[in-house]
Amino acid sequence: MPRRCPDCGVEMGEVDFQMSNAYHPNVKLPERSEGILGSLGVKERRDVSVFMCPECGLLRFYADIE
Repeated sequence: MPRRCPDCGVEMGEVDFQMSNAYHPNVKLPERSEGILGSLGVKERRDVSVFMCPECGLLRFYADIE
């Protein structure tokens, strides 16, 4: 699904967001994981996709929900 900049109206492109340490960006959800990990209190995590507007530089982060 193409993402559009809410400010400029142009199509945003996916970019490779990097961090200064070895971890990759992700979000931790309030729901617990299934199975034994859930019983230990481990929360569900999702990877993050980042899109950038080529006009204004706006970055938008989307949790990968599929």
